[in-house]
Amino acid sequence: MPLQATRCVFMRGGTSKALMFHVGDLPSDREKWVDIFLAAMGSPDEYGRQLDGMGGGISSLSKVCVIGPPTHPEADVDFLFCQVSPDKASVDYAGNCGNMTSAIGPFAVDEGLVPHPDNGPMTVRIHNTNTKKIIHAHFQVSHGRAEVDGDFRIDGVSGSGSPIRLDFLNPGGARTRGILPSGKAAEMIETDGDASVEASLVDAANPSVFVRASDFGLSGAESPDEIERDAGLLDRLERIRRAASVRMGMSTDLAEAEVQASQPKIALLGSPAEAELLSGAVLQAADQDILCRMISMGRPHRAIPITGALCLAAACRIPGTIAAELVSGGRGNEIRIGHPSGVTLVDAEMRQTPDGVHIERATLYRTARRLFQGEVLYRG
Repeated sequence: MPLQATRCVFMRGGTSKALMFHVGDLPSDREKWVDIFLAAMGSPDEYGRQLDGMGGGISSLSKVCVIGPPTHPEADVDFLFCQVSPDKASVDYAGNCGNMTSAIGPFAVDEGLVPHPDNGPMTVRIHNTNTKKIIHAHFQVSHGRAEVDGDFRIDGVSGSGSPIRLDFLNPGGARTRGILPSGKAAEMIETDGDASVEASLVDAANPSVFVRASDFGLSGAESPDEIERDAGLLDRLERIRRAASVRMGMSTDLAEAEVQASQPKIALLGSPAEAELLSGAVLQAADQDILCRMISMGRPHRAIPITGALCLAAACRIPGTIAAELVSGGRGNEIRIGHPSGVTLVDAEMRQTPDGVHIERATLYRTARRLFQGEVLYRG
């Protein structure tokens, strides 16, 4: 059977990479998308490497973005994020990806989807259809294209680029009933066969479950490899994640929570402490405000998912959460999150309302770059 071909662009956004499709280049029957995405990314791969496709064997390198005309009156484009499992025949549409969101504005400009200046600042209003939220992407345009070159650096990516500021507007309740889906800043989570553990269930940008690393005998400074070697720890964290999913109203039962593997994510938090980075450099306690080790699709993330970082920023601002207990205070409105690849700088603006806590916006900076354009070939 001859290989199939579909027009696409391959882009890096932050510390992730994804295939970028125009919605008009995909079948009108969305049920057919799953087979295309799996084949293009090389999933499922029993060896976990996706060598027969465009994936890279880990969740941050196994992603698809679908961009199309806006269906929201306050947006310029629609964006659907698709998380492709490296080792299973699974495509998850449950949540957004903050890293790849940084690529959507530049993609829209370079593809001629939005009016733009030849040179100067540009804002693209993005409607993420996974979460039904609006994100504003602010960046520079040069010679009619999204600017790539610059001196802004993000940990986890070699070199530098032109900064992209992402403002996630009203990010609370991205997948659930609100910023605190259970109505509590912290609560005890019970799982079969385990001692109960305190957790904060927070939904901003993407829902996350935050637990103290110390409750598992850890500091929060452990490397991803150390965490991955502890199968018992990962199994317990997964059971907590599933129980929290039900508590947050994201799943009706534990079986459904198991299938919905990408959401919510779960993270180990610690107070600032010296930590060796994946680069071999040492991150000093004074250069961070909180430590985070996040689990994505059952594996320790090599950096931190950006929507997870935004959710953590919101949690740090909410009194009574585990994050607010552990964070050292931050510099002004900025919170420096220490993760295995370095530091991610985030911001969150909170206000109290008669109905409770409201997060006005959550902000971070990324870079993005187009890597290739053409057609992706895959077995039909």
